[in-house]
Amino acid sequence: MGLWVLCEGSQRVLEHPERVDTLLDDARALGATDLFVQVYRGGRAWFDSSLADSEPWQEAMAAQGEDPLAALIARAHAEGLRVHAWVNVLSLAGNRDAVIVRELGRQVVHVDRRGRSILDFPKLEIPQPDRATVRMGTPAVWLDPAAPGVADRLVATFDELIQRHPNLDGLHLDYIRYPDVLPFTPGSRFQVGVEFGYGAASRQRFEAETGLRAPSASGGGADDAWDGWRRDQVSSLVSRIRASLQSVKPQAELSAAVSAYPSRAYLSLLQDWRGWLDEGRLDFAVTMLYTRDDRLLRQEASAYSGGLAGDRVWIGLGSWLFASDPARAAAQREAAWAAGARGVALFSWDSIADAPELRAALAEERDGDR
Repeated sequence: MGLWVLCEGSQRVLEHPERVDTLLDDARALGATDLFVQVYRGGRAWFDSSLADSEPWQEAMAAQGEDPLAALIARAHAEGLRVHAWVNVLSLAGNRDAVIVRELGRQVVHVDRRGRSILDFPKLEIPQPDRATVRMGTPAVWLDPAAPGVADRLVATFDELIQRHPNLDGLHLDYIRYPDVLPFTPGSRFQVGVEFGYGAASRQRFEAETGLRAPSASGGGADDAWDGWRRDQVSSLVSRIRASLQSVKPQAELSAAVSAYPSRAYLSLLQDWRGWLDEGRLDFAVTMLYTRDDRLLRQEASAYSGGLAGDRVWIGLGSWLFASDPARAAAQREAAWAAGARGVALFSWDSIADAPELRAALAEERDGDR
């Protein structure tokens, strides 16, 4: 079982070494085997980096006198826990002034089909007239993996991470997809109306590599080929990160937090995570099945185990949803195991640490053999 550990959550364990004991105690009580420790978010690094904003790492080093991630890895390994460095790949959160944008230029940020850069979106939300019917699923500054320099920079950044921390057990990718756009209709699962990847440099690359015309706001172009090409940009980035990881530590695992709904992931988010598993680009995927709908959870969990590469699918559960009803969080975890999941991950340790009753319920009801 895994725990996601936030870098900018309530606990900030990399900045507060005195909280490591609590993390390890909770991991032991909950039956965890793996920690997904967030070390790169918003273009900022909680590790020594020359390519990202490493101010969080520098401040932690100055305060603690030792590398916080290295210290956490050593403590976790002493407890028999595996540590995966969790990185937000293509999302810069709200950081419009991230190093990668300053140094490579605004063309690295996604442009929609109307030609509007996310950098110009008010409060990072879709402008009018589309704003009347749709919203950003995750408002953020999103990097275009097809834009020149983006993939090279990200691969090099994560290579720095692995080079400096060869004792890591794995690298865990998050936001490894195109932006999600949702209708205002509650409960909708599929993207509508606005799509991304239409920067001039990306469109030129597509046309040069395929000999086809890229779609535009005025219509026309090779839509199916365009979708496939954009999807390939994400898949290629995953492959390059894997190659870099294996060159340093072949036995380390590459995993990703992925959309819980494979069809939506493939068609709307251009995230072919089933294909990544099938082709060996990922060692395992963790589906973000955050729902209060227990029936939906059981259906999706069963579908994972019976689907392509189902033996390498973990189920990520939104335990924070049940802070006021902790027994349901424990019941969801048991339902995921009963469906045949290879692993279960809880989001997040911070929310569990903030809710003693939730922690107690998860510790009391856990399957001790997991």
